[in-house]
Amino acid sequence: MAGELSFFELGAGDSEQARTFFGGPFGWTFEPGPAEGGGFAIRTPNVPGGLHGGDPGASPYLFFAVDDMEAALERVRGLGGSVDDTDLGSGEESVARFGRFQLCHDDQGTPFGLHQPPAGR
Repeated sequence: MAGELSFFELGAGDSEQARTFFGGPFGWTFEPGPAEGGGFAIRTPNVPGGLHGGDPGASPYLFFAVDDMEAALERVRGLGGSVDDTDLGSGEESVARFGRFQLCHDDQGTPFGLHQPPAGR
């Protein structure tokens, strides 16, 4: 696994309202997400996703798969990119269920995310 689209995250002002909206046109199903976030895990026919509130007007976040988060972060920094300090659900339960996530920027400031799926997936 290296670089394929692994996960997407939608930010919205109100996660319940966004759940109703996005469930309509796409037929996605939602289940409660990490307890600390109050959001939802999104089941789609292909790439899994998430939805969180408190982020009105956010662009979708795209996460690309990596096998080793620490090595990938070193490569990002080594190529002139940066790694955000934002905690994206690093709790033990969240990591076991969803894996590790990290927001980054390339050397020109373009945002992207890295996702190390949970063990066994």
